[in-house]
Amino acid sequence: MFISMNWVREFVNLDGLDLEKLIRRFTLSTAEVEDIYYKGNDIKDVVVGQILSVENHPNSKKLHLLKVDVGSEVLDIVCGAPNVKVGMKTAVAKCGGRVPAGEINKATLAGYDSYGMCCSSAELGISDDNSGIWEITDDIAVGTDILDAYPIKDIIFEVDNKSITNRPDLWGHYGIAREFAAVTKRPLKDVEIFSDACDSGSVVPVTVMRDDLVYRYISLKISGVTKTVSPMAMQIRLYYCGMRGINLLADLTNYVMLELGQPMHAFDARKIDTIKIGTPDKPFKFKTLDDVERDIDENTLMIYNNDTPVAVAGIMGGLDSEIVGTTDSVVLESANFDGVSVRKTSSRLALRTDASMRYEKILDPELTMTATRRFVKLLKDIDPECYIDSKLNDVYVKHYPVITLTFDKKYVDRYTGIEISNEQILETLNSLGFDASFDGEKFTVVVPSWRATKDVTIKADIIEEITRIYGYDNFKIVTTRSPLKPVRAEVCKDEDYRLKDLLVDKFNLHEVHSYIWCDGKKYKKLGIDVEDNVRILNIATAENGTVRNSMIPTLLSMTYENKSYAPAFGIFEIGRVADGTADNGYCIERKRLGITLFDKTVSEKELYFKMLAMVKFLFKSIKKAEPTLAKVEVRHNWQHPKNTAEITYDSKNCGYICTLHPTVNQKIDKNASIVCAEIDLDEFYLTKVCDIEFDEPSKFPSIDVDLSLIVSEGQRYADIKKCWETLNLSELKSDSVIDTFELAGVKSITVRLSFSSNDRTLSMEEIQEQTDKILENLKTIGVTLKV
Repeated sequence: MFISMNWVREFVNLDGLDLEKLIRRFTLSTAEVEDIYYKGNDIKDVVVGQILSVENHPNSKKLHLLKVDVGSEVLDIVCGAPNVKVGMKTAVAKCGGRVPAGEINKATLAGYDSYGMCCSSAELGISDDNSGIWEITDDIAVGTDILDAYPIKDIIFEVDNKSITNRPDLWGHYGIAREFAAVTKRPLKDVEIFSDACDSGSVVPVTVMRDDLVYRYISLKISGVTKTVSPMAMQIRLYYCGMRGINLLADLTNYVMLELGQPMHAFDARKIDTIKIGTPDKPFKFKTLDDVERDIDENTLMIYNNDTPVAVAGIMGGLDSEIVGTTDSVVLESANFDGVSVRKTSSRLALRTDASMRYEKILDPELTMTATRRFVKLLKDIDPECYIDSKLNDVYVKHYPVITLTFDKKYVDRYTGIEISNEQILETLNSLGFDASFDGEKFTVVVPSWRATKDVTIKADIIEEITRIYGYDNFKIVTTRSPLKPVRAEVCKDEDYRLKDLLVDKFNLHEVHSYIWCDGKKYKKLGIDVEDNVRILNIATAENGTVRNSMIPTLLSMTYENKSYAPAFGIFEIGRVADGTADNGYCIERKRLGITLFDKTVSEKELYFKMLAMVKFLFKSIKKAEPTLAKVEVRHNWQHPKNTAEITYDSKNCGYICTLHPTVNQKIDKNASIVCAEIDLDEFYLTKVCDIEFDEPSKFPSIDVDLSLIVSEGQRYADIKKCWETLNLSELKSDSVIDTFELAGVKSITVRLSFSSNDRTLSMEEIQEQTDKILENLKTIGVTLKV
């Protein structure tokens, strides 16, 4: 949100203060300031000029030769604007002057010398209108410096919206001015409002059909509006704060919103008879002011003229009731709606406006009356001929309770740890709008309505108000003395950290972080289906509405996005997935470790075995044992129908390893091998940790025997391994698969068996005897030696 210091200074006198330092202090006391912009400092020697004559350029269809009176002289200027005319006043940058785009010097255009430039308002940085030169209609003397004629010089600072989410009172300049008044200990001026009674004419009827969603609604009819364009000073202020000028009535609603934080809407009175506020009985289409047709459902709060919808409550008006050039009477709306309802509707329609952002923060219903009378005051100042044409109709449905808090000085001292005088406490709270008093023993504080909707509700909130205005930078730094007791880490967190350390330190993988929902557009690009699962309600983008049931598609999307940065890499994430819903309606949330390896330099088989070794290493490092793998049916369309294996340990299904379906692999990178693994950490945590067994290494040489075995389809290595494990051969120290091969339907694997003894060097006869026993056992399960 952009804040104008010129605007703030209308409500608090900041003369003699360093405004930049004051803005920096605002970060410490109130909200984070992201940046400061100095408007008008890059404008020099730009004056009000009057066009005396206009001639068409003989060599150009677009250019004109002008004589312009700038007060001290008459300048020859070549100008290409389409709206030039004799007698018109405009902004003229003289030679040697500056505009935001740079310095203005004498120039020759199509053979004619130009001694200055007639400027558009966009070229001066005060609007986005670049359709022609700025036509000045105000009664300003020729030759007047433009910086003296209009409030172009200003200091604008940008406040981080997230830092004022809990402060609905700070979404307008007056609330910001209150903060500056408290910090500087200077008085805050009242907002000037229309004070006359609004009791003439008939009332604009208002019927609230959803009193749980509408807290207050004020309607007022104003007629006899003759002006259509807002003053330039107002347009400049709106532009500096991120809005554009539209017309007088629309600009005034925006102006009051930026000033007080209260959104307003002006309907063309010719199209409003009776106002109703409620939700529809059935869905329908509705075209909003941005000329977009939107789907309205039964949960959307709407404003109706009789039974015809005219606005989405708290978000945007309808196209059919907008203010147009011939509008001379309006029905003014100043309302307070349920913030949660506005937020849900805004998300559902994917339509977030300045109004909806403010309603979401839970606004003060008392503000609606102030905003109404402020609007009338500003309008009558600009257009004195307009008049109130109805009684003010105020339907006040919900009153927030008055919050009164009491505490003593000891409570303040205990929370702050510093000595703040009673007088300073009272001065601070009263300057912020609280009604604070002290009876000699206790403080009694009545919270103002603009802070009572959700912000200040308990005594600790009052302490925050006192200390932030006192200044956190004024606190004396003192080391806290308190007992420090070690906290034993949970098993799951400890194992998470160990898994991450192993994957990063041992295997050089990169940790990534992602959202829990499926990104439908990215999935579609890779040929991955968004599988039916738990859906997120009221999500703005339909493609992202499904919660993921696997980590791997998310990692594959990241792999695709990063494939051009390295020929080989691996990524992993420990995250959450949803595995359907339980009987109580809650989603079954699971924690998973997902790993994806990408490599253009090795074959898919080599990468698969690398992933296998990685998974085994993780289990062996943490659980002190290796898992077993078995072929399973695939659950997802992106898994390879054959190269998918289930990871089992301690009789629990802990996950799987797989390569990708060829179509998915090709869409990511047809020249790369990609292998994935996913481990169910909730199951992993529950498995046992085996005891560590120590085996003294032999000082005698070991002997390796490689066996090429012909195996049947679907035969597991775990079953083959049992053929030598059941023999309890003490000299057999280790086994490993070193190769696999398949040709013409015949599948073989090469196994390396390592033999050694702690007391002697084994003879070949001993090795052969034990190998023969192993081969005999292998025959019983249909595994034979390849010859």
